[in-house]
Amino acid sequence: MIGFLSIIAIGFFLGMRHATDPDHVIAVTTIVSRQNKISRAALTGIFWGIGHTLTILVVGTAIILFGVVIPTRIGLSMEFSVAIMLLVLGVMNVAAFMRAARAMAKVEHAVAAVHTHHHSHGDYIHTHAHGHAPESHPHSPDGTPLARMDGYFGSGTIYRQLRPLLVGTVHGLAGSAAVALLVLTTIRDPRWAIAYLLLFGIGTVAGMMLITMSIASAFTFFGRKHANFSGRLGLASGLLSLAFGLLLVYQIGIAGGLFTGHPQWTPR
Repeated sequence: MIGFLSIIAIGFFLGMRHATDPDHVIAVTTIVSRQNKISRAALTGIFWGIGHTLTILVVGTAIILFGVVIPTRIGLSMEFSVAIMLLVLGVMNVAAFMRAARAMAKVEHAVAAVHTHHHSHGDYIHTHAHGHAPESHPHSPDGTPLARMDGYFGSGTIYRQLRPLLVGTVHGLAGSAAVALLVLTTIRDPRWAIAYLLLFGIGTVAGMMLITMSIASAFTFFGRKHANFSGRLGLASGLLSLAFGLLLVYQIGIAGGLFTGHPQWTPR
C-alpha cells in the first residue's frame, strides 16, 4: 500500500514537471502575453491544465482498461495537432503586434494622439498611442481579433476560459499515450493506474497555474517600467511559438513520416 501511495504521490510531482515542457510553456506564454492580470493568468493556467488532464484521462483510461492500441498515423497526427496549435497561436501574436505597430505609426502623425498606455477592449489588452477623442483612436473597440471572436461566440466568462481549455486539450493528445503506457509498465492494477493519471493531471494543473502566474507577474513588473515590454514580449513569444511549431512540423511530418509512406512513431 505504501509503495502504491508513493508512486501516486510521485505522479503529482511529475505532473508539475510535465507542465514545464517547452511546448506547453510557449503555448501559454502566447496566451498570457495578451493579459495583464495575475488572477486571469492563473485561471488560464488552471483551464489549460484541466483540458490537458481531461484528454490524458480519456485516452489513458481507454488504453489501461480496454487495451486500445493507437495506430501509428493517428499517434503522429495527435502530436502534429500540437504543432498546428503552436503555429496558430504564434501567427495570432505576431499579427496582433504588427497591427498595433501600424496603428501607432499612423497615430503618431495625428494631432490627437497625445499618449501611450495599456488599455483594453473586453479582455483584449494592448498598447498603442491614442487620444481620448473618438476620432483619435486608431481602431474601433470591436476591431480587435479577440473582439471579433467574442462577437461571434459570445463574450461570457465561460467562453473566455474555453480558449486555454481547448489549447490544453490539444496538447494533452500528444502525451496521453506515452503517459498511459508508462503507467501500465509500472502499475498493474487498473484502479491505481487511473488514480495515478488523475494525480498526474492535478499536478499539471498546479504547475501550469504557477507558470502562468509567474509570466503574468513578469509582464506586470517590467511593463510598469517599459511601456512596450508587453507588446515586444508578446511578439517574441509569437515568433518562438512559430519556430517551435515549424520544428515540430518537420520532426513529425517529415522525420516521423506522417507525410510519407513509412510513418514511425514511438510514444514519448
